[in-house]
Amino acid sequence: MNHNSITQQSWRQRKRAIIDNVARYTIGLGGISVIFAIVLIFFYLLWVVFPIFQSPTVELKSQFSSPFIEDVTRYQVIEESGQLVARVQSNGDLVFFSMTDGKEVHSESIDLNGANEISQVIKYDVEGKRLVLILDNHRLLFVEISYRVNFVDGKRELNPQVSFPFGDESVELEDVDQIVHIRVVREDEKLTLLIIDADNQLLMRSFEVEYGDELGEPEVSSLQEIALNVEFMVVDTFAQWLYLANKDGQLVIYNIRDLESVELVDQMIIVEDERQLKQLTMLLGGNSLMAADDKGAVRQWSLQRDKKNQYRLKDIRGFKSDAELTFLIAEMRRKGLVSVNQQGEVMLYHTTADRLLLTEKITDDKILRANLSPRANKLLLESVSGQFYNYEIKNPHPELSWKSLWSEVQYEGYDEPKYIWQSSSADNDFEPKFSLAPLAFGTLKAAFYAMLIAVPLSIMGAIYTAYFMAPKMRALVKPSIEIMEALPTVILGFLAGLWFAPVVENNLLAILSLSFVLPAGLLLFAGLWTAMPLNIRRLVPYGWQAALLMPVVIMLVWLSFMVAPLFEAVFFGGDIKHWLLDNFGIGYDQRNSLVVGIAMGLAVIPTIFSITEDAIFSVPKHLTNGSLALGATPWQTLTRVVLLTASPGIFSAVMIGLGRAVGETMIVLMATGNTPIMDMSIFQGMRTLSANIAVELPESEVASTHYRILFLAALVLFLVTFMFNTVAEVVRQRLRKRYSNL
Repeated sequence: MNHNSITQQSWRQRKRAIIDNVARYTIGLGGISVIFAIVLIFFYLLWVVFPIFQSPTVELKSQFSSPFIEDVTRYQVIEESGQLVARVQSNGDLVFFSMTDGKEVHSESIDLNGANEISQVIKYDVEGKRLVLILDNHRLLFVEISYRVNFVDGKRELNPQVSFPFGDESVELEDVDQIVHIRVVREDEKLTLLIIDADNQLLMRSFEVEYGDELGEPEVSSLQEIALNVEFMVVDTFAQWLYLANKDGQLVIYNIRDLESVELVDQMIIVEDERQLKQLTMLLGGNSLMAADDKGAVRQWSLQRDKKNQYRLKDIRGFKSDAELTFLIAEMRRKGLVSVNQQGEVMLYHTTADRLLLTEKITDDKILRANLSPRANKLLLESVSGQFYNYEIKNPHPELSWKSLWSEVQYEGYDEPKYIWQSSSADNDFEPKFSLAPLAFGTLKAAFYAMLIAVPLSIMGAIYTAYFMAPKMRALVKPSIEIMEALPTVILGFLAGLWFAPVVENNLLAILSLSFVLPAGLLLFAGLWTAMPLNIRRLVPYGWQAALLMPVVIMLVWLSFMVAPLFEAVFFGGDIKHWLLDNFGIGYDQRNSLVVGIAMGLAVIPTIFSITEDAIFSVPKHLTNGSLALGATPWQTLTRVVLLTASPGIFSAVMIGLGRAVGETMIVLMATGNTPIMDMSIFQGMRTLSANIAVELPESEVASTHYRILFLAALVLFLVTFMFNTVAEVVRQRLRKRYSNL
């Protein structure tokens, strides 16, 4: 061998080594990059979700002495942003001061129209900006507080303003000698006054009002005798329900939708024996009362319809405190509560989450007054010694708990605890329902029905294609099925929802009968074929017999669709859907699990078929030939050698198909109706985790509870698919190790 040939061979070896190294490191880098990307996705999901699991905090921001020690305060309210506090004095002075240091920002003196002082102040809106001043001459003066925002040198400044929505003259109420309790409700252009006088009578007045107009004569006026020494008076925000209670916990409920015919709805005891009622407040939305007794227990009572369609209060849930509550404040924008007890502890609750979020000792002073800002992020406490304590509350996601996410929850207006997903509503009084259980159930349900259809068809088809089919026919069939995987799932979902779902609805019996007609018909044809003379069977080359089944399948499908209407008319009264509903209570939804199972099964079949077929076809020929040489039949060889050897690949195919079904979005989005219900019926729809994310994430507010819980759903989906893949790989490796010696 000459020097040139040796040099050339050496160069080829070095070139091959370089290519091998480049390929090795490139493939390794690609694998590491994939793993790194998956880990990044996981940690990003975790980073977005983590804040919902953080505990709330209460932090003292400032403390200052009261500048109003000599004045009698009738009312106090915090402005929305938490910068200013409005304070109404008994002498008619309305003072605005900084919540940070107590410095006075603005003040106005209200003309009391000859009265000496203000005896009571009642708010008639959620945030406490609309006020009714009850003067000592038993006249009413309506006042509204507003704030104008200015920017001076780039700094935001609030300029308080005081207006009189119904004129600056006080209003006299006829036939009212003394106002003991009063509540006012403004609903659109209707103003309702509810008054308990000294004789324990309930007087009701309704006015048609417009802003700036003085109150005229009431449109409706009525009088109701109350057989109860009223200590607590609560009315909902729509002036539909009135609750009156005494200290012994006796409660009466009136329906006041029509003031001309007030109806006593219910009366009951809302505290335990030997306890007294200390606090009674309405939860946001006006559907629930929160009652606190002298032992620190708080109960939620919700107004619901019973089985006789009558409204009744139902005891939903309760919370406990170690001491009597001196203040119980309902949040203005959420179903939360803030309380202060006699031991100087602040407690945060959320009713839907059904948990006490925080208990923290904040002061040893006796608290005289407590105010919560509209956003529930500021708490101002005033002690009897004249000290103000300004606290900041960080509680961004109180609605979530393990129970509200995964357990049945007793929601307002529902007769029993349920799993419900309902993330939005038409108004701000909505009780968020963030149960992931129906979404997880829908995900597994969709995957179950898809796999129920896909697994038998794809595996049996792969077995026949790889083991029994002629090579030329296999070369046609296998690529044809694999190319189905390239079909966009949005197309399948579109066809399933708009075309196939109506077809199934109109031909339900025919579709259901195919699961029996096709197997029975194919077995019958196979029996007839084997009974035919050998010279006829030899006309079809070995491995091409499956081609004969195509016209048979078409004929059987046609026969089912032709005969099914006759059977439906004879045995099911002409409509099997109504028959199922009348006899078994099974309802039918057009976009249901049957439609999704078939459509998603078609999407999963190519994946399972291709991997299974490759696994079976890759079984070494010497194994099959040896088995056949030892006298085993082809079927025995298949079941006892081929399938066992290919079992790791078959199992991987099924698990990959399951992962595909679990993560599928477009088909279930377009063909299920997106109803988040927990019903295993094949004739009902569902909503999956992936479809829910696709529908709601574009409309969710960034960093909101809704936004983060959608990412939590994505994290759950990520972990489920990761778990499936991990289990699949573990089982595959064990199967490979077990059958590797075959």
